[in-house]
Amino acid sequence: MPDPAPVPASRPHVWINCAASVDGRLAFAKGARARLSGPEDLARVHRLRATSDAILVGVGTVVLDDPSLRVHWELVEGLARRSPVRVVVDSSGRTPEHARILDGSVPTIVATSERNHRKYPDSVRTVVSGRDTVDLKRLFTHLRDEGIERLMVEGGARIIASVVRGGLFDRWTIYYAPVVIGSGTAPPLVEGEEAVGPDDLVTVSLEGLERLGAGYLATYGPAPPAPRPSAAL
Repeated sequence: MPDPAPVPASRPHVWINCAASVDGRLAFAKGARARLSGPEDLARVHRLRATSDAILVGVGTVVLDDPSLRVHWELVEGLARRSPVRVVVDSSGRTPEHARILDGSVPTIVATSERNHRKYPDSVRTVVSGRDTVDLKRLFTHLRDEGIERLMVEGGARIIASVVRGGLFDRWTIYYAPVVIGSGTAPPLVEGEEAVGPDDLVTVSLEGLERLGAGYLATYGPAPPAPRPSAAL
């Protein structure tokens, strides 16, 4: 696993990680969970979790998948057993009452908005970061101020889109499984605002491509700034 880039001053080092089909789908029809990672990628993911200070997902992922966001230590060797903080972005209080992310077993933050007046369990801390929806840039600054230097973003498609379009990431790894799911209701890698032309494109830089088990792993970073045109003499 490559070393992370230096931690920005105003936010954590943000590493997006996800698994997709070769046609760029994160799950089955209607968002049903698809286990796309093979054993080699699962070991990589849990090592990445174990070396992160926090793991972030959107509430849609919590509703559909009910993830624990815990490290499977049996897949990780040679690392200190320090569980990362769990962060769920939930602007309107949609997290199910019995979601595993609220079980109090690991430090957990619910990032929410001013319009959400729901009460969460005492073991869960809430951070208000936005009036109607969560402002990710503001949230990331808050997390950095709390000492979170390495943030892993695991999805879903809308959160990934917001982080990428907001220029709030430093590395993005995608494990492509050798399967085809098809379009329709299966969620894509990113979901949200579309580019209407070349000026709206988000450009990324391919930093690595490797075979991993039956699939392959692509690593991207933000595209370097375009060179400025030389001044006329």
